[in-house]
Amino acid sequence: MTVAAAQSASPAKPASSPAPATTTAKPGANAAADPATPGMPKAETPTVAANASPAGPVKPGDATAGQGKAAVCGACHGMDGNSTDPANPRLAGQSEQYIAGQLAQFKSGKRVNAIMAGFAGALSEQDMHDIGAYFATQKPLPGVADQALVKQGETLYRQGDTDRGIPACMACHGPDGAGNPGAQYPRLTSQHSKYVASRLKAWKESTEPSDDPHTKIMMPIAQKLDDKDIAAVASYLEGLHTNDPTTAAAPAGP
Repeated sequence: MTVAAAQSASPAKPASSPAPATTTAKPGANAAADPATPGMPKAETPTVAANASPAGPVKPGDATAGQGKAAVCGACHGMDGNSTDPANPRLAGQSEQYIAGQLAQFKSGKRVNAIMAGFAGALSEQDMHDIGAYFATQKPLPGVADQALVKQGETLYRQGDTDRGIPACMACHGPDGAGNPGAQYPRLTSQHSKYVASRLKAWKESTEPSDDPHTKIMMPIAQKLDDKDIAAVASYLEGLHTNDPTTAAAPAGP
C-alpha cells in the first residue's frame, strides 16, 4: 500500500469511543514530565518575552502579534512550526485552541516539562492565543510513512480494533487527522512519528490516575496497544496528509 493510498483511503465508520491525544507524557498524578527532548535549549528559569502582552481580557488570537511572540519557540519547533528534530512536535497547522490550552497546562504545572514550564510561565493568556493563532496559519510539511506499517496503522486509525476495545483514532482526530479545535483534540496530520510514539508509550506506561479528561481517555487506550501498534499508527500519521490541494504530496517511498 502506498502513502498516497493512505492519504486518500475512504474513512471507515468511527468506533463509539473517542481517542484524543493530549496532556501528560509520563506517570504521575495529573501530569508528569514529558519524554526527553534532545537538542532543546535548557531553560533553568522562566524566559520573559520582551513583547509579552499585559494581563487583560482575552481576545481571539492575533497571528501577526503571535509571530513575534513565537520567535523563541523556533529554536525547537521551527520558525514556521515545522521542527526538524523529530523529538519536538510540529506545531504548523495546529489549532489555536489546542496550543493555547497546552501552554496553559505547562504554566500551571498540570502538564510537566521543565523546559516548557520556563517558557510558558512568562506568557499571558493572550500571548498563548496569539502564539497559537500564528502557528495555526502555518503550513505543515508532509511526512512519509513506512510502507511496511501503513496497512496496520491505517486500520487502527480508521477502524480501531473492537476485539481489543480499541476505538478508531479518527473518531476524535478526524478522517484526515485535522483534529477538533473546539474540543482541543490536536491535529495529528504529518506529525513526527517519533513524537507520537513517545506520547503513546508514556500513556501506556502510566499507572497513576489523572484528572485531565483527555488523559483519562488516552491512558486506557494506549495501554491496549502493543509496541507494533504504536509504531504503526505513529508512522501512518506522519504519512497522513490532508486533501488540501496546496499541500505537496509525499514521495511514494521504497
